[in-house]
Formats: sequence, C-alpha cells, structure tokens
Amino acid sequence: MSKQKKSGSAVFMDIVIYACVALAAIFLVLYYTGIAKNGAILWTGITFFTIIYHFWGRILLGKLTLTFKIRYDHWWFRERRFEMALYKRLWVRQWKEKVLTYDPAAFSVKDHTLEEIATTMSKAETDHWINEVLSLTTLLFALLWGEFWIFALTAAIAMIFDAQFIVVQRYNRPKVLRAIELRNQKAARQARIS
Repeated sequence: MSKQKKSGSAVFMDIVIYACVALAAIFLVLYYTGIAKNGAILWTGITFFTIIYHFWGRILLGKLTLTFKIRYDHWWFRERRFEMALYKRLWVRQWKEKVLTYDPAAFSVKDHTLEEIATTMSKAETDHWINEVLSLTTLLFALLWGEFWIFALTAAIAMIFDAQFIVVQRYNRPKVLRAIELRNQKAARQARIS
C-alpha cells in the first residue's frame, strides 16, 4: 500500500512545526543558559513554544478523535434556525473555499459516499470544538511564565482560528444532508415503482 501524499495544508503545518521547534529551542536555550538573558529573547522563545503547542495538540487530538464514534445525525450537528442568517452576515459563502483543509481527500465526493463525507465533516467539527478548549489551556502557561495577557491573547487568536473551521463544517453539512435525503427519497420512489 502506497503512502498517501500530504496536502499542501499538511505540509505547511509540518514546516511551521519544525521551524517553531528549532526557533523555540534556540531562543529558550539562549535565555536559560544566560547567553542572552533578556525579556525579548525569552518571549520570542515562548511564542514559538506556544505555536508548537497549538499545532501538535491539534494533530494529536485529531488522531485521538479517530477512535470516537461520531454520527452526523447526532443532535449536536443539527442545523439551528439562526445559523444560515448568521453565516450570510459573516459572508461564509465568499470565503469558505479559501480555508485551509488538512486532508482535502477526506471530503472527496469521488472517493467517499455522502454519508462518509457527512461523518468526516462532523468529526472535523468535533476536532475544532475540542481545539477551542485546548486553546484555553495555554492560560496555564501563565502560571510558569507570568504575563497572563499574552497567553489570553494567543488563546483568543487560536479560538478565532478554530471557529472558522467550525463555521465552514456547519455551513456545508446541511447541503450534504439534503443531498442524502434527496437521494434516499428518489431511491424510495423507484422502489415503489418497481
């Protein structure tokens, strides 16, 4: 079995992670060994460390949620009355195609059934809701390094970042569910005719 080629988004994430690991190590070593003991060096290292934490946490939790039994018809994933009006105000239709997708092949209609795609969308939404909580855990770093406001700011930025993915999944999934329903109705009509 051949190894699946990584998407551009996945490659980008890997590059960012490796670059941040190297930069965090350099700046934190410079600070903690006393070679360059100033606040700018420390906070640059902490910033790169926090970026690593966010990316690796998301990757690890994404792998963990593969073990979850996620059903796209669960009440949590149902469309709410206010959503389409909200998404219209947010102009989701105009920007949703520009959002990075870690594994675009998972959403391919050519390779997956509509039910599989709806499940993948629900899993992706679940991952990003968990990431919202993960973002808040960076506030605990303030216990080690102080400067609560910096960690609050990075947590807020990470939460806004993940919110866009939740919105896109919730915007697109009802369309997939309607396609499933139409297909099932058509099959039921044909079965009655036969």
